[in-house]
Amino acid sequence: MTMAKVWINVQVDLGGLRISYEDRGEGFPVLLLHGWGGRAESFRPVTDRLAQGYRVLVPDLPGFGESAPPPSTWGVGDYAKFVLEFMKHVGISRAHVIGHSFGGRIGIVLAATHPDRVARMVLVDAAGIRPRRSWKYYIRVYTFKTLRALYQRLPGKDRDKRLAQLYARFGSKDYREAGPMRAVMVRVINEDLRSFLPRIRASTLLIWGEEDRDTPVWMGKVMEKEIPDAGLVVFPGAGHFSYLDRFADFSVIVERFFKG
Repeated sequence: MTMAKVWINVQVDLGGLRISYEDRGEGFPVLLLHGWGGRAESFRPVTDRLAQGYRVLVPDLPGFGESAPPPSTWGVGDYAKFVLEFMKHVGISRAHVIGHSFGGRIGIVLAATHPDRVARMVLVDAAGIRPRRSWKYYIRVYTFKTLRALYQRLPGKDRDKRLAQLYARFGSKDYREAGPMRAVMVRVINEDLRSFLPRIRASTLLIWGEEDRDTPVWMGKVMEKEIPDAGLVVFPGAGHFSYLDRFADFSVIVERFFKG
């Protein structure tokens, strides 16, 4: 009996970046792309399950986990290029892709721009569609930007104190905790990827939590409509981490989808 290989927290230098990733199991490759603020560990149950029949590759994306931050203000396209370099490094030319939230953004761009690299794709509570904004949102953003510009002119300690208070008052949890990744986050969330959807050739499974408040179900419905070969599964009672909230159902559906 051949033992499946288990490589945990491999660290390599990839394009000048220190990258940590997991490489588990044997078989056709499955690439897992975590959400914003996550890391390879975020997919632990999925990795353990899929590694029983596939080679599962899970990088800490640049700026997260144990991987170094990007050298500049990356956009989604830069992360997609990183994934291509990562695939080259681990010796795979094609893979199934599972992307959660921010990882879904990367999957969308990757599948649209390099269709030969993606066999089948699963987008889980994926980001990439511009949210519907009310006039209150734009007033809040304008107020934040105005105050930030004023505070940045203050002397050192006063400036830092006021800016910290400003971020605490107006910023989301992710924004407050982004630290050196804040500029990357702002760029990423302002990218509307809707125009990429019709260019995706891979069969795409969309999995959503009915109670998702970060990327609401209507976004999944847009993706289902505009990706040529897509189907949407909505889990009642599940939230933004629907793959964990309904793990057993998620696992069965994904495995059947990969088997065609």
